[in-house]
Amino acid sequence: MKYDLFLFDLDDTLLDFKESERLSFFSMMQSFGLKGDLEPYFTQYQSENRALWKLFEEGKTSKEHLKVERFRRVFQTHKLDVDPEAASTRYLDMLPQTVVLMDHAVELCDWLSQRGEIGIITNGIQTVQSQRIQNSKLAPYISFVSVSEACGHAKPDVRFFEYSAKMARKFSKASSLVIGDRIETDILGARNFGVDSCWFNPAKTPQDPEVAPTYEVHHLSEIQNLVKK
Repeated sequence: MKYDLFLFDLDDTLLDFKESERLSFFSMMQSFGLKGDLEPYFTQYQSENRALWKLFEEGKTSKEHLKVERFRRVFQTHKLDVDPEAASTRYLDMLPQTVVLMDHAVELCDWLSQRGEIGIITNGIQTVQSQRIQNSKLAPYISFVSVSEACGHAKPDVRFFEYSAKMARKFSKASSLVIGDRIETDILGARNFGVDSCWFNPAKTPQDPEVAPTYEVHHLSEIQNLVKK
């Protein structure tokens, strides 16, 4: 199949968000004078963050509420005297400075950019995601960045994919490929929109038979073999 538009998820597909998240969270906490074992705080933060993002993707909470509420819950549980709004602001300021690339991300984007157009489709915060891309080595290969915050709808909502498609130089469902690490947003969204998908699954998690991707890869380098076919 000949693809000429590659729609990439960003976090944990091209950028190692888990590592960036950890570095930014620990730096933020330390900047408020918190020392010692910060792991329990981070573990709860991850849980609260996942739950709130799920609500956002379902249209049940706002981005502004999410950004602060995830910290408020952690600080309330542990009785920490830290302003959650200040923590949120500081964390988001630090996140673009802790960019960590996934293995082979630059090489893949370089290779694909010579064969078509690359767009980023992400359920993130506009300013943060744009800065993270600029601070990575990916920026020269990316044609456009579509962020849920600017769209007003999040993956897997079809309206987000329609919004993203309008940013491409040319768009055809038949020659577009969505690449991402999350079945419930990237792969489901691609299926609902009617385009092929590639599930980046480095952990080799068993497939969900109800939402099967067109392709599955365990390393980014494998995508080049798909495109060559």
